[in-house]
Amino acid sequence: MDSADRPPPGDACFLCRGIEGSDDRSNLVVWRGAHSVVVLNRYPYNNGHLLVAPRVHEGTLGGLSGLDLVEPLETVRRMVKILDRMLRPQGYNVGLNLGKSAGAGLPGHLHWHVVPRWDGDTNFMPVLGNAKVIVESLLDFYDRLAAEIREDLP
Repeated sequence: MDSADRPPPGDACFLCRGIEGSDDRSNLVVWRGAHSVVVLNRYPYNNGHLLVAPRVHEGTLGGLSGLDLVEPLETVRRMVKILDRMLRPQGYNVGLNLGKSAGAGLPGHLHWHVVPRWDGDTNFMPVLGNAKVIVESLLDFYDRLAAEIREDLP
């Protein structure tokens, strides 16, 4: 199971909780579209690690159609553009894990990971200390990203 997007024990779908909630900052929801939502990963692999999900609770690509499928992909493209401007990464890992056996920590609600990458960003800390060094707090990055998104997206 992918611990980076695993909800805390006993909690319902954290994406649905964020979509249904009203406190976007505490739920780390940085943008809401008509058919998609962008959430900061609470356990990021790197600074700027985002989750882009359809607003509907669906765990398969086959269960999505129309704008529920298209808008999240367009949102991924827009988030990469914004992260390019903010963080200037040298690359990205963008993808989704379909099903628990494929590593989905939340198999019931499809979501794309958008992970900015830099040359040499892998170091000894994750290997030896089971820890990742993140250069900015989640809420500080949330505030910066939310401001950038307001300038770029409706």
